[in-house]
Amino acid sequence: MKLERSTPLLVLFGILAALAIWAQNAIIPFTTPRWGLFDYQLDLDVYRAGARAVLDGEPLYRVKLLGQMDYTYAPISIPFLIPFAWMSAQAAHTVWVVGIFAALYGVIMLGFRSLGHRSTWRLRGIAASLVIISTLLEPVRSTIWFGQINVFLMLLILWDLLRDEKSVLRGAGTGLAAGIKLTPLLFAVYLVAIRQWKAAATLAGGFAATIAVGFAVLPRDSCDYWTGTLFDADRVAAPQTTGNQSIRGALANLGHTDTPSTLAWLVLAGLVALLGLGAAVLAHRHGQELLALSLVGMTSCAVSPVAWGHHWVWLLPLLIVALHLLLTLPGVLARGLVGAGIVGGFLLAFPWRRYISHAIWYVNESVPDAQLTGLFMRPRGHWYWCFTVQPYNLILVAVAVVVIVVYGLRDRSWRLPGRGRAQPSDDAVGPRR
Repeated sequence: MKLERSTPLLVLFGILAALAIWAQNAIIPFTTPRWGLFDYQLDLDVYRAGARAVLDGEPLYRVKLLGQMDYTYAPISIPFLIPFAWMSAQAAHTVWVVGIFAALYGVIMLGFRSLGHRSTWRLRGIAASLVIISTLLEPVRSTIWFGQINVFLMLLILWDLLRDEKSVLRGAGTGLAAGIKLTPLLFAVYLVAIRQWKAAATLAGGFAATIAVGFAVLPRDSCDYWTGTLFDADRVAAPQTTGNQSIRGALANLGHTDTPSTLAWLVLAGLVALLGLGAAVLAHRHGQELLALSLVGMTSCAVSPVAWGHHWVWLLPLLIVALHLLLTLPGVLARGLVGAGIVGGFLLAFPWRRYISHAIWYVNESVPDAQLTGLFMRPRGHWYWCFTVQPYNLILVAVAVVVIVVYGLRDRSWRLPGRGRAQPSDDAVGPRR
């Protein structure tokens, strides 16, 4: 079934979008003070406070923002945030949320186009519906609720690396993203692994340029960041913080300790990096570039010292790949398995609510009650808790294993060593470059 030509699918996705709005309000009503979807945006307020601190001549990484918060992004991020510091809080919140929805739409359309779909009015309508549906993914919901930046970085990376390999500046956008937040540097490793040397060099050059510009514009803050702040992972949060969806967070939360073994973390992070990047390379060889980039993005979250739920917005392009496969794979069994995967992944990433009726300490302040979202926020003590504390790492490992099984076993270079590089198989799904 052609997604871009199907009016019934457009209607179906429209109905699902309406149900998503109802479900979002049922989870936590939009009008709920603090906890409603559009009623917090603390991280955006921290960004704005950081930009104001720079404008006022204060040391960005030494001053406490909003009385208690630290700034964690690289200095190059500040010029992009200064316009929001000049706005009123309400105007900044509104513009930022509109920007998030526009970025989500851009990610979805980029993803579908990279998979060979034409930009018809039906596809645009489906993409708009998917923007609304995607708010039922906890990473997307928390991105909107906190006023987070990660969806903008993801859009920049996808726009950059889904371009034709002959594009002169391909890699520069990802270098800029890495200059703002270091985790996209893993895409340089991926580009080297698939032997796209020029793009990898351009990425490195773009990253270096962000450092140079940062030193030129904010020399004191750049010196503070690159010689000290960068290496203080606990400055972001303690490892055992509930919601830390990285491997280090898994070790800390499962082991009930704020000092997880560094050796264990490095070993497990290395293994997951090999698994995720290995699966990404195989996906690339079989013409699945969007899947490959999604795997690298998720892997960058897993190996980071701290990865909040909103860092895992890479689940959205993964969903686009899954929907594409659901509509294009031959055979009822294959489509059934993909459909089961979509449902299972969505249930793991759904913003399940946990209501706490008493006062708790939340993000450096006492609140009278709390409405927390995410499977990892479920109470401890149940037999299934070990499987819910890190749902996104489970999704990453499961997808990577499936990719390796499906594509790896078809790769002739695994079974016939010495006969040259394997070519994409005849049943690879998606356009080939």
